[in-house]
Amino acid sequence: MFESLSAEVLDTSENTIRLLKSPLFARNLAAGDKIKVIDAESAEYELVQRSGNLCVRVFRRHQIEALAEFLSPEIEKLGGSLDLQTDRALVFSIHFSIGFTSIEALLNQAVAEYPDTLWYYGNVYDPVDGTTPLLWWEDFE
Repeated sequence: MFESLSAEVLDTSENTIRLLKSPLFARNLAAGDKIKVIDAESAEYELVQRSGNLCVRVFRRHQIEALAEFLSPEIEKLGGSLDLQTDRALVFSIHFSIGFTSIEALLNQAVAEYPDTLWYYGNVYDPVDGTTPLLWWEDFE
């Protein structure tokens, strides 16, 4: 599966770009991250520098609009943004400095108030096993 990413070109000679929005499917990336495109046809890339943003993916089978109306203003109050909305998914970017506890409390409240809602971080866990924390935020400069 291929996903079009919203990005700006930083350096054509080094094939580096900065993501403007967090992706829905591409793992281990968030808005503001700098990446080097290794091979555009195979979508191979290398993460060069993290922005400090978390990618939060929220899924719901029905009435995603109601969930977006609830979550978007609350995420914005924390300095985050809604980057993508589809029929069944929302993708938010929010800086890790807000604190995992605050972010997770809000997302868990959404799950409680909107049945059949699930959420996941897109760039917090190892993309290979999906459970090992990457801990990049501990060394963030």
